[in-house]
Amino acid sequence: MTKIFFILSALIAATSVYAHGISSADMQAMIEGGNLQYIWLGATHMLSGYDHLLFLFGVIFFLTSFNDIVKFVTIFTVGHSITLIFATFMGITANYWLVDAVIAISVIYKAFDNNKGFQNYLGIKAPPLFWMVLIFGLIHGFGLSTRLQKLPLGEQNGDMLMRILSFNLGVEIGQILALVVMLIVLNIWRKTKTFARFSTVANHALMFAGFMLLLMQLHGYLHNANQEEFGFNADEHYHIHQQMEAPAQPEYTHENL
Repeated sequence: MTKIFFILSALIAATSVYAHGISSADMQAMIEGGNLQYIWLGATHMLSGYDHLLFLFGVIFFLTSFNDIVKFVTIFTVGHSITLIFATFMGITANYWLVDAVIAISVIYKAFDNNKGFQNYLGIKAPPLFWMVLIFGLIHGFGLSTRLQKLPLGEQNGDMLMRILSFNLGVEIGQILALVVMLIVLNIWRKTKTFARFSTVANHALMFAGFMLLLMQLHGYLHNANQEEFGFNADEHYHIHQQMEAPAQPEYTHENL
């Protein structure tokens, strides 16, 4: 069972690298489509955003009270909505490989917290979950923003804001759909004897998946920052990594629309 969890975690981590790329087809759809297209992209982006979903899964893993689930999911939603909307609208960005690396750390953190790592290994009290979920929510939203800013958002502030809000709405729809599935699975699992037996193992697997995500994001950053040091010219490097990041050509920004 332990091996199965680790294998699944590795597979999830491996596919997550491909989850956030904005393809040329998506870009063209954004140009031709309206706000509904942005809603659709936001929903599919969240449903394929394994790093976001793994963190959310870790947050709700031991929550059984409906009020607690609503509270923590809401604060996570508020956090990522703030940075997604404002960072995108104001054009605040950063290297998305590094932002996603911090998001991977959030997955590791939550799994470590679930297994009482602060108390058992560090001998300290864990930081307040409410504030940590909010902080990581802000970082997750910034990660979404770095990807959204690669899309054609329009020259007019009104059009841009509506497209950002539409994308954010889609993200929330995708999050709700994923959350429903996760809660169903967890509720069924909690009723079995294996939950108490393997819940710690599951969070170790979650931590391992986050660690794999972190390595992959750092790998992507190093390849982007030091292409020649890895023995590739720019053209070869692009073809090898074209599935690991948003297409380099064409790249749509606020300035060249």
